[in-house]
Amino acid sequence: QVKTKAIVISALKYQEKSLIVKCLTLSDGMKTYFVANAFASKKNLQKIAYFQPLTILEIEATHKNKGTLEYFKEVRTSFPFKTIHQNIVKSAIVLFLSEVLHHCIQEEEKNEDFFNYLEAALFWLDEHDEAANFHLILLLGMTRFFGFYPAISNQNAAFFELTEGIFTPYHGVSCLSEHETLLFKKLINLRFDSEAKLFVAAERQLLLK
Repeated sequence: QVKTKAIVISALKYQEKSLIVKCLTLSDGMKTYFVANAFASKKNLQKIAYFQPLTILEIEATHKNKGTLEYFKEVRTSFPFKTIHQNIVKSAIVLFLSEVLHHCIQEEEKNEDFFNYLEAALFWLDEHDEAANFHLILLLGMTRFFGFYPAISNQNAAFFELTEGIFTPYHGVSCLSEHETLLFKKLINLRFDSEAKLFVAAERQLLLK
């Protein structure tokens, strides 16, 4: 029996009435839960709101830790978002990030630092309106926890080499262009509360790619 915080990564409808919910938990890393009869009654329909992308929950659950689906004993919202699910830009960002996380986090290992980083970022997004660069900053920040954050020394060099993750004066096959490298340098030095208008939409698309 486990009591822990959990961040909803995805919720997939199973057959007509049930849900399979993937969560990043503080206590055990990634876990997948079966919610039987989630769509069976109006009372249960209220609970479906708990499983929107990147919702932060407090859960009690039975973890058998056998690689099979786990089961919730109790679920409640830990931090009710005020703006994320009402603001169309923020909800689109959260939907995109949940997709990325769904594909990125495979292992069932707890990582408290990453959980706390993601939770704090979501708190910030809910409280602030300047969200245009949020997903870019978060994705780059996540690479610290996944083991491939770029080596940020030698930023005076004109090109960023993707294979080794370093800045270099030479334009090799696996390098970003000089313009892309310039944008990337700007991104590395951004914080969530930095000036949102540093990039135009086309530059954000380039950075995302």
